[in-house]
Amino acid sequence: MVKPFYVVAGGGGFIGGHLVAELRRRGLGPIRSVDIKPTSEWYQCFEDVENIVADLKDLANCRRACKDAREVYCLAADMGGMGFIETHKAACMLSVLISTHMLLAARDAKVEKYFYSSSACVYNADKQKSEDVVPLKEADAYPGMPEDGYGWEKLFTERMCRHFTEDFGMYTRVARFHNVYGPHGTWEGGREKAPAAISRKVIEAKLGGKKEIEIWGNGHQTRSFMYIDDCLKGIDMILHGNVPEPINLGSDELVTINGLVDMVEDIAGIKLKRHYNLNAPKGVNGRNSDNTLIKKYLNWAPSIRLRNGMEKTYKWIYDEYVAKYGSTAKR
Repeated sequence: MVKPFYVVAGGGGFIGGHLVAELRRRGLGPIRSVDIKPTSEWYQCFEDVENIVADLKDLANCRRACKDAREVYCLAADMGGMGFIETHKAACMLSVLISTHMLLAARDAKVEKYFYSSSACVYNADKQKSEDVVPLKEADAYPGMPEDGYGWEKLFTERMCRHFTEDFGMYTRVARFHNVYGPHGTWEGGREKAPAAISRKVIEAKLGGKKEIEIWGNGHQTRSFMYIDDCLKGIDMILHGNVPEPINLGSDELVTINGLVDMVEDIAGIKLKRHYNLNAPKGVNGRNSDNTLIKKYLNWAPSIRLRNGMEKTYKWIYDEYVAKYGSTAKR
């Protein structure tokens, strides 16, 4: 008899790679990791895992991915930081093919548990206009006015998960990720998120001797950032807990972008002149996670302090940067 698989769709990505590593650490398996990128481009790749290169927008590939599966973690999507999602709305919307076909394949394969990674981008934009943000409660996703493109696809798929549960009895869980960061992720090229982008810019300035940094927006935008270890713990608790509705998975430690730059400068031991690019993509003015509901369901919420996570993230990106460009590189 075939032993059922733990399947990570998007396993070549940042969160997916960490999730595969966590499943291995816990001794679970066999594990199947699926991603569209060649394995040479995966952030983490393990020889004892069934690694499949496939486009999950195709239903046949989703059926292959879900064959003999016990648990499916659907993290696959065409996405990136604000610089990507604001300029690739159609590409982000086309991820609905992944979402739809993975649900169909998982239903037909009779998987025991299905996890879908949604996003804080589902929240109504009218509630995110001020830097003095009121933390977003799960109910704030409606009436629907999410981030154009990426947010709409996520909100639509949340509803699909709900209806697959209602109509087919499928066990689904949905978490709304709030700005996940950490080592082994994108740090250059246009898809990186703020913690990685700011770390790279500070490293460039430190090693290149230019002593200045460009910041997207006016720096007053507020955000919360969740370290990857908290994300992994939350995924496990939500999937295996009594959490029957989409739920926030994010830190509630609020910081301005200027404050994040201050923090990275302090970690790097440097102070830079700031140039504010007011025409660059900057996203909403304010966003934070209300963790009331996750504490109610799980008696837990993400708690790793931003400074602690950023120190680890900065060190990893610094090492990656030096390995690629050298310690005195001037790009």
